[in-house]
Amino acid sequence: MPTAGALDRPRSRRAENIRIQTREAAEVVRVAVVEDDERMRQALAFQVETAGISVSAFACAEDFLKVADANEFDCVVADIYLPRMNGLQLQEELYRTVPYASIVFITGHGDLSLGMHAMRKGAVDFLEKPVDEQSLLSSIARGARLSRERRAEQLEKIKLEEHRSTLTSREREVFALITTGLLNKQVAGELGTTERTIKAHRASVMDKMGAGSLADLVRMAGILRIHSSAKSTE
Repeated sequence: MPTAGALDRPRSRRAENIRIQTREAAEVVRVAVVEDDERMRQALAFQVETAGISVSAFACAEDFLKVADANEFDCVVADIYLPRMNGLQLQEELYRTVPYASIVFITGHGDLSLGMHAMRKGAVDFLEKPVDEQSLLSSIARGARLSRERRAEQLEKIKLEEHRSTLTSREREVFALITTGLLNKQVAGELGTTERTIKAHRASVMDKMGAGSLADLVRMAGILRIHSSAKSTE
């Protein structure tokens, strides 16, 4: 059971606000707690659950990866000094398999350099034990928001890649050129064809990509990193 002390004190107004904001999300926020110390694991799970957040607790990174589907969670709260597979290794595995995953690290050692390394690798926060409730909930809320934004971007990218796969090789060339700001006439000059032909290709690209305007098409090119890919192959 959770220890007495910080968990027994009246909930602050700020913590209550975080709880309310979390519940306003379209779906219930889901958090995984990975902590090898049983008492700490129970205390963390209690803190998260009483804030209205769905929580699943695991004693080690291996159990979490074996039993759980990381795609189901909006944020992972993990001890950075886990046995066998440590927190940093878990972070690397998550980013390899679930690139939009958010992770909040906790530690009882206060190793600032390790915390900075974890955050440079993309961790949302690095909190010292005993974990402050407000800081934890705030970090989880931020992590959940980032995960959902990244997940939406990933799904959109997959959808756009599917649309792009329907373009002909010439339409792909037109797509790349018109989204750099070139006019139809300039694109025609680049490709050695007529402006009328480019207009037809452009209309086909807009239709296949589901773009309502050139601005939409430029945004799609950015998501697909079309221009970055073109530069890297030069």
